[in-house]
Amino acid sequence: MRFASLGSGSKGNATLIQAGRTCLLLDCGFSLRELELRMARLHMHPGQLQAVLVTHEHGDHLKGVGPLARKYGMPVWMTHGTWRNAPCGDIPELRLFGSHTPAFRIGDVHVSPFAVPHDAREPIQFTFEHDGVKLGILTDAGSFTPHMLAAIEDVDALLLECNHDTGMLRDGPYPPRLQARVGGDYGHLSNAQAADLLSRIRHQRLQHLVIGHLSEQNNCPEIARRTVAAVSEDLDERISVLCQTGISGWFELASAVARAAPVSS
Repeated sequence: MRFASLGSGSKGNATLIQAGRTCLLLDCGFSLRELELRMARLHMHPGQLQAVLVTHEHGDHLKGVGPLARKYGMPVWMTHGTWRNAPCGDIPELRLFGSHTPAFRIGDVHVSPFAVPHDAREPIQFTFEHDGVKLGILTDAGSFTPHMLAAIEDVDALLLECNHDTGMLRDGPYPPRLQARVGGDYGHLSNAQAADLLSRIRHQRLQHLVIGHLSEQNNCPEIARRTVAAVSEDLDERISVLCQTGISGWFELASAVARAAPVSS
């Protein structure tokens, strides 16, 4: 199992998840042309995707979903609430579900949605599981709940939002109303909130901790990384930081069997 970010931030979000014979796209906040260009840098093409899943209806997550689905005849999975507010036009193959729907399968991947507090109609995030390995995605949430902690408790990799530093947000260029929205319970996770969340789950098992959705005005990679790494002295070497303008490489996840196998001489 492996995953890669095609971009993470307020200008566009998209994440590839590949396991077995299945490749999924989580969100498409870029134009179709931009998505194709970014996928090509990983030697991938939208025609290789089995489905796109949508977390919520904001443009930085939804912009390219409609054109992508229509051009490639691709199934789109989203919640009923997201669909009611999604300005993405006709979707040839639409799969609707609820924010508390039990896990379902797409190809070789078990997909588990979980509800998050965000200023959207029915926002969700996901865990993805294959061959005993589990990836969690958690961005676009203003706070965290016991339900969310339970969903990501046993993940082997986590893509986690570190949107803002509270001091930079307070002293930054945003007007008070926007500061309140971003920093509120239905906005975005701060660096400190992300660190608090990590301290409450079994972060020792993480093969990769990927922090993303950083604000370009109210955060910086060094502060975000330092804040999160302070949770545990051995965490820093497993941290990667995503950016808005570029793609990441692939983050590979080894299964428990592969990790336990002895190295041959």
